Amino acid sequence: MQFVNQVQMMQNVHLAPETDEDDLYSGYNDYNPTYDTEINIKKIKIIETITAKIPSTAVTRPIATGYGVGFYKVKILRCFFFHVFIFFFNVAGLQIKYELLNCVSGSAFDLLGQSRGPAPPLEAKNEDSPEEKIRQLEKKVNELVEESCIANSCGDLKLALEKAKDAGRKERVLVRQQEQVTTPENISLDLTYSVLFNLASQYSANEMYAEALNTYQVIVKNKMFSNAGRLKVNMGNIYLKQRNYSKAIKFYRMALDQIPSVHKEMRIKIMQNIGVTFIRTGQYSDAINSFEHIMGMAPNLKSGFNLILSYFAIGDREKMKKAFQKLIAVPLEIDEDDKYISPSDDPHTNLVIEAIKNDHLRQMERDRKAMAEKYIMTAAKLIAPVIETSFAVGYDWCVEVVKASQYVELANDLEINKAITYLRQKDFNQAVETLKMFEKKDSRVKSAAATNLSFLYYLENEFAQASSYADLAVNSDRYNPSALTNKGNTVFANGDYEKAAEFYKEALRNDSSCTEALYNIGLTYKKLNRLDEALDCFLKLHAILRNSAQVLYQIANIYELMDDPNQAIEWLMQLISVVPTDSRALSKLGELYDSEGDKSQAFQYYCESYRYFPSNIEVIEWLGAYYIDTQFCEKAIQYFERASLVQPTQVKWQLMVASCFRRSGNYQKALDTYKDIHRKFPENVECLRFLVRLCTDIGLKEVQEYATKLKRLEKMKEIREQRIKSGRDGSGGSRGKREGSASSDSGQNCSASSKGERLSARLRAFPGTNEPYESSSNREIDASYVDPLGPQVERPKTAAKKRIDEDDFADEELGDDLLPE
Repeated sequence: MQFVNQVQMMQNVHLAPETDEDDLYSGYNDYNPTYDTEINIKKIKIIETITAKIPSTAVTRPIATGYGVGFYKVKILRCFFFHVFIFFFNVAGLQIKYELLNCVSGSAFDLLGQSRGPAPPLEAKNEDSPEEKIRQLEKKVNELVEESCIANSCGDLKLALEKAKDAGRKERVLVRQQEQVTTPENISLDLTYSVLFNLASQYSANEMYAEALNTYQVIVKNKMFSNAGRLKVNMGNIYLKQRNYSKAIKFYRMALDQIPSVHKEMRIKIMQNIGVTFIRTGQYSDAINSFEHIMGMAPNLKSGFNLILSYFAIGDREKMKKAFQKLIAVPLEIDEDDKYISPSDDPHTNLVIEAIKNDHLRQMERDRKAMAEKYIMTAAKLIAPVIETSFAVGYDWCVEVVKASQYVELANDLEINKAITYLRQKDFNQAVETLKMFEKKDSRVKSAAATNLSFLYYLENEFAQASSYADLAVNSDRYNPSALTNKGNTVFANGDYEKAAEFYKEALRNDSSCTEALYNIGLTYKKLNRLDEALDCFLKLHAILRNSAQVLYQIANIYELMDDPNQAIEWLMQLISVVPTDSRALSKLGELYDSEGDKSQAFQYYCESYRYFPSNIEVIEWLGAYYIDTQFCEKAIQYFERASLVQPTQVKWQLMVASCFRRSGNYQKALDTYKDIHRKFPENVECLRFLVRLCTDIGLKEVQEYATKLKRLEKMKEIREQRIKSGRDGSGGSRGKREGSASSDSGQNCSASSKGERLSARLRAFPGTNEPYESSSNREIDASYVDPLGPQVERPKTAAKKRIDEDDFADEELGDDLLPE
C-alpha cells in the first residue's frame, strides 16, 4: 500500500513529451488522491537498484536523462513487473510483496523473511467441530487398517484380526457421523471398501472361512463398489480350501465372466485355479481343456507341468510327449549368464557387474531357473517309465528332447537319475554301467557320477573300488563335500580313523551344512575314545537336526560310555518321543533302569520293547527271569516258549519251560515237556537227570530206561575226558591230532549240553535251585546266544552327489546303531 501511495504523489508532475503517440505505459498515473504521500526519491532508488537485474518485457523506449516524471514512471513500472514475478515465484506472493515494500523504508532487503522471527501462531482449530471429529476418526481407521496389514505380514494373525475388527467398528461410527453432516451420496466408499476387504482377508488367514465368506458377500452384493466382482476369486479359493470343489469352480467362473479380456494375466491365473480344481475332482478332461487353453495363450511352467499330470492320469502316451515338449519350450525370460562376465578389465565395469551379480533380480532369475529345472526333471521321471516299452527307453527319449532345448545341461542329470532308478530296482550292474559312462565328461558331471559309484561300492563292502572312485571324485572336484565324505568312509573302513577325520573336516570346511561329515566325525572320535569331542559333534548336529533319532541315540550312548546313566536316560526319553516304537531304544532304557535298581521302570520299558519286537532274546530272557524272581513262574512260561521258537536249536529255553512247569507244581506237564526235549535232544544229560528224578518220585516204570541212558552218556563223557587228558600228555603232533578229534566228538555228542543246555548265572541264582529236581551239576548253563543279524558295527554315513533332493542317497545310510525292526 505504501508503494501505491508513492505513485499517487506523482500525479501532478508533468511528463516529458513522447515521440510516439502510442504510450505503452499510459493509464498508470490514475490513482485515488486519498493515498497521496510525500515522495521519497531515495526509496525509489533502492527499488531501482533491486529491480535493475530483472529484465523488462516491455519494448525499449527513449526516456529523459533527468529525474523527471518519465524516469520515475519507468522505475515504478519495473517495480511493478518485479512484484508480478515474485507473486508467481511464491504462493505467499502478497506477503513477500509486503516485505519488499518495507525495504523501501530503509531496512535491509530479506527475501526469505529470516530476520522477522517466528511467525505468529496459527489460529487454533476447533476440535469440537463435527468436521474435525470426522477427520480424526477417519485417520484412526486408516491407521488401524495399516496396523492390521503389518501384523499379518509379521505372522501375528490373531492381532491382525483384532485390528481389522476394531477398524470395522470405528468405520461404522464414522459413517453415522458423516451422514449427520453431509448427504449420503457425498460419502466416499473407498474407506469402507478397504476396511471390509481387509477384514475378510484376516478372517480367511485365521481359517474363519464362514465369516470371511459373509464379509466378501457384503462387498460383492453392494453395487456401489466398482470391480468388486473379482473378489469372487478369493471366495473360490476359500471354497477350494474347504474342499467344496463345485462351489469353487462356480465362483472362479463367475469371476472370470466379470473380468474384462484386457486383464489377460488375471484371467490366466483364474483358469489355472479352475484346472487345478478339476484335477482334484478327477475331471481330467476338463482340466486338460483349461491347461491347453493356457498353453496356447500364455504358456507357463506350472500349467505345462499340470497338463503333463493330467495326460499321465488318463494314460495318453503321445500327448504326454507333446506336453513335455511344450514344457521344455516355455521361455524363461531371464538373462544369460554371459551377461555377468566382465568383457574387459575396466574396474568401473567390473564393480557394476559384481554389484548386480547377486542382487535381488539375479536371485529371482536363479529361483525361476531352478523351478523350471525341477518341473522338467520331475516330469521326465514321471513319464519316462510309461511313454515307452521300458523306463530306459523312455529316459533316452527325454534325454534327447532335453539336449535339443535350452536346458541341455539337464541331460546329464537325467542320465544320473536313470542310474538311480536302476539302483531302486536293485539292478546294481546297470546302475554302475550307466554311471561309468560319465568318466570322460566334464569335471562336475564326472565328480557326481564318481561319487555315486563310490557310494554303491561302499554299500556292497567293496572298499577298494569305493576308494578308487572316491579318489576320482575328489580329483575331479576337490570342493565336493560328498566326494570327501565318501573318501573318508573308505579310510574309516580300513581303520585309519585319524585320516578319516581329516577328510570329514575338509568336507565341512567346503560345506558347513554337510551333516553326514559332522555325524561321521562324531563316530570317528567315538572310535578313538575321545568321548568329549564326539559328544560336542553330536550336540552340534542335534542343534541342526532336532528330531534325528540317530543323533539322539549317539548322544545317549556316549553319556552311557561316560558313566552318566541319568543323562543317558534323559536323551533316550527324547529319542522315544521321536520314535516311540523303536524296540532297541526301549530295551536300552529298561537296561539302564535295571542297572540303577529301578525294577518297575525297567519292567515297563522291557514290556514295551517286547510288544513292538517280540523276538529279541535279551528282552525275552530278562522278562522270564523277572517273573521267576517274583515267583510268577507260570507267566514266565510264555516268554521261554517264545525264545524256543526264536532259537529252536537251543535246548536251554525248553529246559526253562519244563522248569517253570515244575516250579508251579504242574509235574505232569513238566514230565511231558522233559520227554519231548529228550526226543529232540537224546544226548542231553541234564534232561535225562530230570527225567530220572521225576520218574522215581512219581513211580513210573520208565525210570530204569532213562537211568540206563544216563549212565551210558556219563560213561561216554568220561571216556572223552580221558582221551582229552591223554592227548594233552602225549607228543605235540599226536596230541594236537587227538585233541582235534576229541573236540570234534565233543561237538557232535555234547553240543547241546555245552551251548544250549545251560542257563545263565542269573537264572541259576534264583530261589529254588537247591530243590530235589534241580541238577546236581556244578556247571553253569551258558545263556549267551548268537544274534542272527550278526555283530553290529557302526558304519559312517555315506554321501551321493545328485541334484534331485528327494533322491538323495546320503539319507539312506543312517548308521547301524538303530536297525529297522
